[in-house]
Amino acid sequence: MSYSVAVAGASGYAGGELLRILADHPSFDIRTVTAGSNAGSALIDHQPHLRSLAHLVLRPTDPDVLSGHDVVFLALPHGASGAISGQLGDRVLVVDCGADHRLASEADWNAFYGGDYAGAWTYGVPELPTRDGKQRDALPGATRIAAPGCNASAVALAIAPGIAAGVVDEKDIVAVLAVGPSGAGKNLKTTYLASELLGNAVPYGVGGTHRHIPEILQSLRAAGASDPAISFTPVLVPMSRGILATVTARLRPGVSLDQVRAAWEDAYAEEPFVQVLPDGRFPRTSDVLGANTALIGLAVDSAANRVVSIIAVDNLVKGTAGAAVQCANIALGLAETTGLSVNGVAP
Repeated sequence: MSYSVAVAGASGYAGGELLRILADHPSFDIRTVTAGSNAGSALIDHQPHLRSLAHLVLRPTDPDVLSGHDVVFLALPHGASGAISGQLGDRVLVVDCGADHRLASEADWNAFYGGDYAGAWTYGVPELPTRDGKQRDALPGATRIAAPGCNASAVALAIAPGIAAGVVDEKDIVAVLAVGPSGAGKNLKTTYLASELLGNAVPYGVGGTHRHIPEILQSLRAAGASDPAISFTPVLVPMSRGILATVTARLRPGVSLDQVRAAWEDAYAEEPFVQVLPDGRFPRTSDVLGANTALIGLAVDSAANRVVSIIAVDNLVKGTAGAAVQCANIALGLAETTGLSVNGVAP
């Protein structure tokens, strides 16, 4: 069966990555692409790497344009999805790659984003451990899915197995991330200029201010934490895409290295896209470039009594567009891996 697809925000990075994946998906037929100020121009003018889609012209991001498709992917700025999705009807599958529908708490939305709260949708990290199984269990048949924040899903996947297994202290979690600037979208800001970023590393969202923090805490509560706390510091580095997150947490008394490794390996043993590396091996961002893969390396710092979980993801694939397609596959009853690759690109 073929599903008709529309992608809103198709001229941006997330929209472009969605289209790259969807172009080779055997069950999805890209019918419509939309944009804001770029509407009326050829898609290929903004995504010149998408040669197979050169025939498409960007249309206005309007509910009337998006209506009538089986699946709509929204890759829009924060605050733009809520008003549009409400006009698309209940039968269409809508996957939002923005933040509008990720947070279950309106208070968290008001504190970290502001503006109108659009309500929470089914959260789109299938592999996330939950109290009753995996987040995947909520996705079959869903018609409204919130794809995750790239930093948030990376951190949650890195440490949630320790929460679910009860081997780490939920009150003492620290995450430091090296992040490529494509996660911020195509923004013409001084921080993202090559002359500012090349040869440089720039922390941002410091001191508990980053918008992905409530999303991370929400995921950790879903994994079994009652009142988790995290110190979260992302750092922009001069690579166009990728996240390398180092997440540490204090171990509970008496927990052994074998128990730690078992918690993570058991959590992800059957997962096609989240893989725990052998003891002593750690991931690099280049290992997951272009892939819907998350690689995790584990260690225990015995002197500090902390687990060290290092995860690498491509922020535009497993962090955003790949996760969105993966969730759409599950919602529609397709094989979860359809159209998605575990293989990266090297060198």
